[in-house]
Amino acid sequence: MERFIHVEHGFGPCYAADSTRLFLGTMASPKSREAGFFYMHPRNRFWPIMQALFADPQDASDVVGDTPDSRRAFALRHRFALWDTVESCDIVGASDSSIRNVVPSDLSEIIRNSQISHIYACGQKADQLFHKYSEPMLECNGIHVSETALPSTSPAYASKTLDQLVDIYRERIFD
Repeated sequence: MERFIHVEHGFGPCYAADSTRLFLGTMASPKSREAGFFYMHPRNRFWPIMQALFADPQDASDVVGDTPDSRRAFALRHRFALWDTVESCDIVGASDSSIRNVVPSDLSEIIRNSQISHIYACGQKADQLFHKYSEPMLECNGIHVSETALPSTSPAYASKTLDQLVDIYRERIFD
């Protein structure tokens, strides 16, 4: 039987003053915490989706890449921010469904110091945690921002193909 361990996020949000969208996860996976950046598990489909949606097909240099630095640069170049709903929690491995004893991240600073007008919760658990913790905290701070739930990009969520996820993300983000 796997055991719960207490984890701290370990790195801060990725955003700039001109960021317009926030992609919100739950808690950084062990691979992401090790790398110090978001969605770093090699089978996570977040970055291939972002490549498909945001990269300029006329610019061969506009790529996500494999490193935290290249991925950070891609996100900032395309004016999207990344953060997680959970600052610390108890969790079994990378299983979002096991998350308990949540200390939520405060999204207020990111929203106030950027142009973010929409939050996209990446996965059912991120959406649930946003509504339970983040949304009330934002409202207490006088901040109201729209939120849309997106399917998880985790390799554990295999009911959708990459192409299906790209189509769903495109529809929910751009339509």
